[in-house]
Amino acid sequence: MQDTAEAPVISATSLDLTFQTNDGPVHALSGVDLNIAKGEFVSFIGPSGCGKTTFLRCIAALEMPTGGTLTVNGMSADDARRARAYGYVFQAAGLYPWRSIEKNIALPLEIMGYSKAEQADRIARVLDLVELSGFGKKYPWQLSGGMQQRASIARALAFDADILLMDEPFGALDEIVRDHLNEQLLELWARTEKTIAFVTHSIPEAVYLSTKIVVMSPRPGRITDVIDSPLPRERPLDIRDTPEFLAIAHRVREGLRAGHAYED
Repeated sequence: MQDTAEAPVISATSLDLTFQTNDGPVHALSGVDLNIAKGEFVSFIGPSGCGKTTFLRCIAALEMPTGGTLTVNGMSADDARRARAYGYVFQAAGLYPWRSIEKNIALPLEIMGYSKAEQADRIARVLDLVELSGFGKKYPWQLSGGMQQRASIARALAFDADILLMDEPFGALDEIVRDHLNEQLLELWARTEKTIAFVTHSIPEAVYLSTKIVVMSPRPGRITDVIDSPLPRERPLDIRDTPEFLAIAHRVREGLRAGHAYED
């Protein structure tokens, strides 16, 4: 059970973001209100252009909102970035091909000034977390796409930030690999107790992974529904065939349809 008196890890109030372009303003986010509690797994789902990734980038201080407020660990997103409050996993693994897997994982640790001994300890620990022990000396091109993405997750975990931001990390993988990585991610989340914000286009993925599902609409990006999942934290893949799972998926689908009603 979450302590409702505890301050949210991520809090957005009336958050707006408008990009100025040669063709006029683009309203990427409009009136976004959301609280994410410590230890939650929150998925953002919606059509392309609904602001899912933009919101994640605002949390990471990679985009600056034009209205409203956003705090991360009780501070501004930029201060949280400087405090190394989060790890970020992008859609593509983004591993340097000339660096071994362990050297890719070491990169943020090198930048942060960790000693060689501390780097080695952290690399070994996160490789074990993502089930890649024994692959540290390999190069990215020697690993499958799923293994590369696990290495990317390991890199984001290496400096042990409390928050993990994940921008559709499994979207390019086939369904069998994706299912396996979904299972592994839930196990990793249970072991580390991180707060995870996860962007996806997949309804089954959102429902399977999340304690909370945020449904977003396009033009401008706004929240149409926030669904607190009643599913247990331990979730075998076959939970996707249960009436409870299908009911949540139906609500997500209805929220996506309702979001399109905002379109011109």
